[in-house]
Amino acid sequence: MSMRFTKEILLRARIVLLSVLLLAIAIVWKINVLLWKEGEQWRSCAKTNQLIYRPIKASRGNIYGDDGALLATTLPFYTVALDPTIASDAAMHQELDALCQKLAHFYGEGTRETYKKKIWTARRKKKRYVRLHAQPITHAEKQEMKQWPLFKYGKYKGGVLFEKQYIRYNPFKALAKRTIGTQRANGSSTGLEYAFDQELKGIDGQALYQKVIGGQWKEINANTRIAPIHGYDLETTLDINLQDVTQSSLLAVLEKTDAKHGCAVVMEVATGAVKAIANLSRMPSGDYAEVYNYAVGNQGTVEPGSVFKLASMLALLEKTHWPLTKPIDTGNGSIQYHNRWMRDVKKGGYGLLTLQGVFEKSSNVGISMAIQEVFGADPQQFIAYLEQLGLHKPLGIELVGEGKPYIVTPKSKMWHGVALPWLCIGYNLQITPLHILVLYNAVANNGKMVKPIFVRNIKAASGVIKAFHTTVLNEQICSEQTLHKLKTMLEGTVEQGLAQRIKHGFYKVAGKTGTAQKLVNGRYTDDHLTSFAGYFPADAPRYSCIIVVDSPQGTDARFGSEVPAPIFRNIVDRIAGKDLHARPPINGSIKPMPEPMGPGQVACGQTWSNLYRLLELPAVDKPMPQEAQIQPTIPAKNEPPVASHSQPVAQLPPTVLHKNLRDALFVLEQAGFFVSLEGTIHGTVCQQSLKSHPTCPEKSTVHLLLK
Repeated sequence: MSMRFTKEILLRARIVLLSVLLLAIAIVWKINVLLWKEGEQWRSCAKTNQLIYRPIKASRGNIYGDDGALLATTLPFYTVALDPTIASDAAMHQELDALCQKLAHFYGEGTRETYKKKIWTARRKKKRYVRLHAQPITHAEKQEMKQWPLFKYGKYKGGVLFEKQYIRYNPFKALAKRTIGTQRANGSSTGLEYAFDQELKGIDGQALYQKVIGGQWKEINANTRIAPIHGYDLETTLDINLQDVTQSSLLAVLEKTDAKHGCAVVMEVATGAVKAIANLSRMPSGDYAEVYNYAVGNQGTVEPGSVFKLASMLALLEKTHWPLTKPIDTGNGSIQYHNRWMRDVKKGGYGLLTLQGVFEKSSNVGISMAIQEVFGADPQQFIAYLEQLGLHKPLGIELVGEGKPYIVTPKSKMWHGVALPWLCIGYNLQITPLHILVLYNAVANNGKMVKPIFVRNIKAASGVIKAFHTTVLNEQICSEQTLHKLKTMLEGTVEQGLAQRIKHGFYKVAGKTGTAQKLVNGRYTDDHLTSFAGYFPADAPRYSCIIVVDSPQGTDARFGSEVPAPIFRNIVDRIAGKDLHARPPINGSIKPMPEPMGPGQVACGQTWSNLYRLLELPAVDKPMPQEAQIQPTIPAKNEPPVASHSQPVAQLPPTVLHKNLRDALFVLEQAGFFVSLEGTIHGTVCQQSLKSHPTCPEKSTVHLLLK
């Protein structure tokens, strides 16, 4: 038994040894194959896995206003993180409390103990990365933080990590935010940032990097780098000062009336350049913010109400050539079309009105009666006029997401017996505020309809890449006779019509108010859409404007004359103060320049000294010579003489045209007048208010314009 057992053991041992030998031979053979046959392939693979092309981000282009104001740019920001295992125990015990106190104070969230617990927990668990806060900080804030406790030891001794990221930044914050837009990596961009994304974003470059010890990546050679092509800049038409006025004026009225939302657009008449565009919506918190472009987008495509009556009147006058004095009897202010009643706002009606009066009073009954009389037998003719104005199709502006107009026509299933009367007063259609403004702007532009533009140029460092010029949509929207009548009615609406509230003494304004009931779920509600569209100065238009306010609250807040019209006046006042060409001269035309006065012809010696003292100028050493004494101001021909101080009620301001500021101040203040100034203090007086008049009160203010 023992011999047999021994032989079995020896046999099994030989089998094991043979197996081991065969395995060893196989391993050696495989190694040789890897080294010699497949070696180059695997060495190349190993090398390739340590190399990678990494992108070099292109710098996104800037967006500018028409005066060079920076509206959007890309800036480096940082988020703050910490490797809590880096710092020594001594440093952590000595400085962590102070660091956590600063973090709590800086971010305004959490307490010192919150941050301290977070960092100590991560240190105990040997976590190498803790983000201290998600809020990005600026470069200046980063430099400040680098002096804080623990952070001052830097990345390798303190463990602080400042992670750079590039963020789109709007220097003017909320101004025109929706129009400028936002740029997001997930593709949900808006406004100009989205419409011109390809031009702004540029083309990323790339460089070859190699992985080194510690898991870091190092650029191999600058020669392998493909440089990025940086994005182009946009030069917009927006005037940031006018944008501020427009947005603040709109906000004030929205807050006062607790309106749902509102928008306002200011456009240059001749070019179609949009100078300001504001869109504000009431948020759940009660504050207002720019979250949607109601002036342009689908949600702003609504029934416009009475501001649409301008288009209806254009069609009527083109078809009939009626005079503005044509009488129209509106009766008691109500009329029935089939099974539906139409009423005017005024209880009891307006009675007998002229055609011009119908427009100025915005009589629904009068407009619908006239349109029904002329176009009732063939409503498609009325639609044809609207289509000639381009009101049935989008404008094709640069911004993406423009609302598409819709007009009920006789070919539509929605057409019914009362469609035409309600269409002509601004119902049975949907259109954006910007589209309505284009129509009013065309009237102001002597019949030429132009497309709104938001961008003037696409620019690179080398110069303009592409310029955007004014596009004419319609050379002449109507005849000259009709155009004259439309302008007369728009001016009359402000002078003696429903918009008298914004009538101005210094310049003429033309425009039309609008009020429309809101259609919600197929039913008209008590909420209203109020609007005002117009232009100024009426005699030489430079700017057109539309304001729309949705669902204002208050007794009279549902009328366009009460809510949006005052916004228009406020905007116009600010434009007039800024743009001297937008208003007539204060004192009429400027007369030819007389011979200039000599440098010494200012006043007698004592008065000269007093004037220098009041103006805080260096005192003169000696009195002025006799020939330097000023001569009395001589009134212009046919003007009454200047009243003496004993008769203050009849006192007249002396004429100081073409004098320098110092001379003008002396003459007017000696005569007892206050003075307000505009222009450059180094210029001469080219305009003067309070032209000589017998009833001019004492101590009136004379306004001087210097150039």
